[in-house]
This record gives sequence, C-alpha cells and structure tokens, in this order.
Amino acid sequence: MTFPLRVALRYLISKKQHNAVNIISWISLAGVAVATMALVVVLSVFNGFNSLALSQLSQMEPPLALFPSKGKVIADADSLARRLAALDGVTAAMPVLHEQGLVRAGSKQMPVTLTGVTDDYLRAVAIDSIIIDGEALLRSEEPLTALSSVGVALGTDVRPMSELPLELYVPRRVGRINTANPATAFRSDVFYMAGVFRVGQDNYDADMLIIPLPAARQLLDYTTEASEIAIFTPDPEKLRPVVAETAGEGFIVKNRIQQQEHSFRMIQSEKWITFLMLTFILIIASFNIISTLAMLIIEKQGNRHILTAMGATPGMIRRIYIIQGWLISAIGGLTGIVAGTLLVLAQQHLGLIKLGAADNANLVISVYPVELHLTDLLIVAAIVVVMGLFNGLIATRR
Repeated sequence: MTFPLRVALRYLISKKQHNAVNIISWISLAGVAVATMALVVVLSVFNGFNSLALSQLSQMEPPLALFPSKGKVIADADSLARRLAALDGVTAAMPVLHEQGLVRAGSKQMPVTLTGVTDDYLRAVAIDSIIIDGEALLRSEEPLTALSSVGVALGTDVRPMSELPLELYVPRRVGRINTANPATAFRSDVFYMAGVFRVGQDNYDADMLIIPLPAARQLLDYTTEASEIAIFTPDPEKLRPVVAETAGEGFIVKNRIQQQEHSFRMIQSEKWITFLMLTFILIIASFNIISTLAMLIIEKQGNRHILTAMGATPGMIRRIYIIQGWLISAIGGLTGIVAGTLLVLAQQHLGLIKLGAADNANLVISVYPVELHLTDLLIVAAIVVVMGLFNGLIATRR
C-alpha cells in the first residue's frame, strides 16, 4: 500500500475535528450510492422490457422475412416462396400480404391493418396460444372468416361467431373510379369473426385483422404478389445469407428484431436518454465530494506542514486528497451497485413491485420485468471511478 493511499484511508475513517466534515462526507457517499443504485435499477428495467418485447415478437413474427427493397410487393411471391422453402434448414416459407383498410360493423367503424396469410402461417406462429376467444379458423370460401386483434373486437363490438359481419373496405388499386360516386374508390368484402387474439403489444393488438391470403389478394387485385415472404427456420442467423443469395438482388432479409426495428429503437433511445439524465443527477450529487475535500484540505492544513517536514512533496500531498475523493466515490458507487443488484435480483425472482393495474388478467405480465446485464454494471462503475478522480482533481487544483 502506497503512502498517499494509507494517509487517504486514515483521513476517510478517522474522526474529524469539525463534525460538519463528517456529516458532509457521509452525505456525499450516500448521494453517490443512491444515484448509482438508481442507474442500475432503471437500466435493468429497460433491459427487462426489451427482453419482454423480444419474447412477444416470437408469437407473430417469423424468424426471417424477405421484403422488396423497392416498391410495396414482391411480384412472383409464390414461386420465390417455393424456392426458399426447398433450402436446407428452412421448415416453411410462405407469402404474406399487408395493407391498410377500414372495417365496419353495424354503426361502428375503425381503420385496420389488414394481413393476409395462409393456414400454414397460423400453424407456424402457433396462433392458438394467443387466441383468447373463439378459434383460429380462416375460411377462404363463403362465408369468409377472419381473426381479429382484441382492439378491433372492442372497437367494432363484434365477438366470434356473431351474426353481425365485418365489412372490410380497401382502396381500389386498379380500374377507373367514378368521381360522381365516391364508393367506387373502394373494394369491399364481408367476413365473420372466428377468433380474437392478443399478443400483448400495441402494434398487433390495436388494429390488426387477419384474413385468408386468397381473399386479401382478390380484394387488392393481386394474383401471386405478396408484401413479404415469411421464412421459418430454427437457425435464422445461419440461413440469413443463404436466403439473401437465393433471392438475389432487389430484396432485404430481416430477422425478428429488424422487422420491429422502430419499437426496439424506441426502447433503446428511452433507456439511454434516461441513463444520461440519471448520470447528470449522479454528477450533481458528486459535487458534495468537492465540498468535502475542500473542507478536509482546510482542516488538515497543519498535517500538511508535518508531512512536508517528513519529506512529502506537494505532488504526493495532492495525490492524498485525489485518492480521498476517489475513495468516497468508489465506496459510494460500490454500495450503490451492490444495493441495485440485490434489488434487481429480488424483483426478478420475487416480483416485489407490481404493475398496479386494476385487472391483472388483462396484462401479459403483472410485475415489472427486470434483467441485469454485466455491461451496464461495468459502465456505471467506470462512470463512478472517472467522476471520483475528476472531483479530486478539481478540489486540489492550484
């Protein structure tokens, strides 16, 4: 142990002549500890929500999806889907069609996100596991049936196997439009609701309506076109370059996270904005360390002369106070990291803090999700160490 470190430890644990110095020292340490604990907890909560969102994606998103790099649809999607399905490691590949539309049921109406799929797609995503009312049945002959998200069911007030049909309207894509009759600008068809599903994410649950792919193509005047080709494989990252090579130029292959890039980007942006705000609070809390060191330097002025007489150089004395500031930050930061880690682990295994909803049955989870990442702990520890050294340099500047 070096001489400056021994003296700094002695200054840290010894009783000061003025009680105010002791109080400010403990306040400084507690401020750093609380701010550090908050950083660990908040970052872990965002990690938990990110993992929750990723786990929910597996309910509806395929492991890989092929999109056109230009335009809205893939021209000959059926043929391309058969070629992709023949690849080693691909369990299924099928076209999917997306469009915006309007659904009306009686006197109620609402905009919907229309998704046309095959029965094989429903089996591949295991939609039975998220059906909360009715059954996962898509009938492509009369009477046509549809699967509705919980938001569409509530917005139209229609339940499975109800006699009230869903009238679906989409913009007419081809053909002439009679300006004297605005209704000719739309094509329509009638569906009966077979089942209601709930994923637990707004982008699915708010306005999604699933109909048979043949009916969707007929509505939109398509034959073999599709908005994407859903590819199911147990090893998506390994198959991704193979799929891209097979499809050729003009296509983009996306994994599950990239298919919902905007949602995950929003979660990450909120995480790091909150991280910066809490780091700023931590920096403000650490200003007490500068006050503590300034008061300690004044109190130990007599000791400085003694140390000088014993041969200590001005640089060595300065290092004593720099180490003192670093020790306060390090102890406070370590305490905060340990306390935050214990809180996160307790929440993860015991579920201490609930979401507080009136009806937990309507929630995917009932407690705040948390997930501890070693990277976050290292980042927080590095900030505390740098901040402690910086405070010591400021307090001892000439």
